[in-house]
Amino acid sequence: MATDTTATPAISHSTLVQATRTRRVFAFLSSFLFLVTLVFLILVEVGCVSSKQPVLPSIYFIKLDLTNIIPRSVPNFRLVNSIARTLGLHDFYQVGLWSYCDGYGNEVTFCSEPQRMYWFNPVEILLSELLAGATIALPSNITDALTLVRKASHWMFALFLTAACLALPTALLAPLSIHSRWASLPLTILAFLTAFTATVATVIATAMFLIFRSAIQSAADSVNIQAQIGIKMFVFMWIAAGAAILGWLIHFAQCCCCASARDVRTGRRKGRKKAYRPFGGGTEVDATGAEEKPRARRRWMGRNV
Repeated sequence: MATDTTATPAISHSTLVQATRTRRVFAFLSSFLFLVTLVFLILVEVGCVSSKQPVLPSIYFIKLDLTNIIPRSVPNFRLVNSIARTLGLHDFYQVGLWSYCDGYGNEVTFCSEPQRMYWFNPVEILLSELLAGATIALPSNITDALTLVRKASHWMFALFLTAACLALPTALLAPLSIHSRWASLPLTILAFLTAFTATVATVIATAMFLIFRSAIQSAADSVNIQAQIGIKMFVFMWIAAGAAILGWLIHFAQCCCCASARDVRTGRRKGRKKAYRPFGGGTEVDATGAEEKPRARRRWMGRNV
């Protein structure tokens, strides 16, 4: 009884590389995108952690300017503001993910010790810096916003840290999707978790500090505190989230698109057709190594076409 001994012929390494070139390009592109995510998440993490480095204090979520904390409507407001500085208030406070920084004028003089699950409590900070017996009263809408800040900060901290931890293995494992479309499935899940945590953390941070700034600005009549959003921090956050989303979309598409190395070896897909054409043109070689005959030219109006 005859048996079928046909088998898929071996494909040269150069042909395999050329056939899966499209998938390789997107795999390494996704790896690069998650490296971008990791770099910018690290920049988010290190903002306001040290006053010794001139760049780190400039990366903050929000900056509170207390230079003229007493509004102009109060008599002798200039004198009262100078007294407030004498009592221990700094000119500004900048909020980071792990800590805060303060200073006078445009110079950062101090950054607090980094803390896990940190949240910015201006009431506690201001009272700790005032002289003994001195107090400061903030409007109710600001104190209500602090409750939101405390709850949201814990989630934001955990999600940013999780996204940074997931971005590195996602970037390193991304090239494995070249070998098989089945390998793209777990990588897609990992990429989704990275993109999800980075995006949710970014959305929480954006909404929380915009609400906090709005609450401070609405109380300008009773306490003259200027709130400024940190442009660098917001740009870094959204670049990290955007790069992670694009990387996840690439992995998701690779589950069904672009021929993998396994597809080419088993003959399920050929991949790029240019991989089977010898240099300089001529006959085309198919996936089995056989040469395809060139198509016969047709005659039309007495000419070869």
